[in-house]
Amino acid sequence: MATKLYVGGISYDTDNDGLTAHFSQAGTVVSAQIITDKETGRSKGFGFVEMATEEDAQNAIATLDDKPLDGRNLKVNEARPMEKRTFSGSGPRTGGFQRSGGFQKRF
Repeated sequence: MATKLYVGGISYDTDNDGLTAHFSQAGTVVSAQIITDKETGRSKGFGFVEMATEEDAQNAIATLDDKPLDGRNLKVNEARPMEKRTFSGSGPRTGGFQRSGGFQKRF
């Protein structure tokens, strides 16, 4: 079963192919993706690599964590499930004051 790894500290010069090649030193890479900003397309400096086996993933952590790629030391950990996000301060107002016509109206 494939194991997903979190990779932090990725250089802005590194692309998905470079990340795949680097991690293939530790075992079989199923996929590698650098996370990018939706608006600019620029790397956010982290990504995820999916290794074919648990052994490959542990080998990648042991051999590549805190080692350089394109001038930056990587941080390699086993990825954790994404936590549910809570949003506050946005959305429709539900009580309080509402601004209308230059003055505040209580409802």
